[in-house]
Amino acid sequence: MNSKPVPTPIVKTTNLHQNDSNAYQDPVAYRRLVGRLLYLTNTRPYINYVAPQLSQLMANPTTAYFKTMTRVLRYIKGSPGQRLFYGTSSYLQLKAFSDYDWASCIDSRKSITCLYVFLGNSLVSWKSKKQNTLARSSLEAEYKALAATSCEIQWLTYMLDNFRIPFKRPAPLYCDNDPARPIAANSVFHERTKHIDIDCHVVKEHIQSNMFHLLPIKTTQQCADILTKALDPSPFIFLLSKLGVINIYSPACGGGGYWSQVIMLIINSHRILDQTRLR
Repeated sequence: MNSKPVPTPIVKTTNLHQNDSNAYQDPVAYRRLVGRLLYLTNTRPYINYVAPQLSQLMANPTTAYFKTMTRVLRYIKGSPGQRLFYGTSSYLQLKAFSDYDWASCIDSRKSITCLYVFLGNSLVSWKSKKQNTLARSSLEAEYKALAATSCEIQWLTYMLDNFRIPFKRPAPLYCDNDPARPIAANSVFHERTKHIDIDCHVVKEHIQSNMFHLLPIKTTQQCADILTKALDPSPFIFLLSKLGVINIYSPACGGGGYWSQVIMLIINSHRILDQTRLR
């Protein structure tokens, strides 16, 4: 309670791995804190990068992992009023941001899939998850992330259709990987893409069905970049503002988007059910 707040949840130079330090003396307390951080990811998407990393070493946590977790707690202490804001004037169109972090896990060398999906200007879905298989190239990791994002857009599209909510199509999907976009538009597969042909077909099929279209974006403007790596305070705060995260204790805060909140509640209920099944 007496610690000083920090501007970011994780230091940029932090590299967590299994044998980085000595074992932590109280693993039960560590697991309890990690569980609470994972619960907070339902309303605080900006800690969804560091919280899953801390959960990877639940059996035998190290002092370095605990030190990283205490920094997350110091960040939360300094921003108790940060929440997602749903505006009443938001237009109904899905838009997504897809990114990846290639071979970022030091222990397994697996890549991380990161995505954000907005309904208008309201963030309704996000994910930062380690990919199931190793990616031999950054292009392969990017296409795995694009395939996961396209499936998320498809699910949300079906949900809106079932609710009979009119929304604008196609959804823009922003990707900052330049080689990935031409491959998605090119119907000819070659030696470079034969190991990711399934993901390529998934993305191409959704593009041809007019579900979404790929658009370029600068890395500095890529919202999903906040889920791929630790950032300095300036870019972290800038990307945080693009997520629609504001201080709810501010007098200027008020209102809420009805349909965005409905979608968010349903997605969170699915997440809680999935976590219950895993337990």
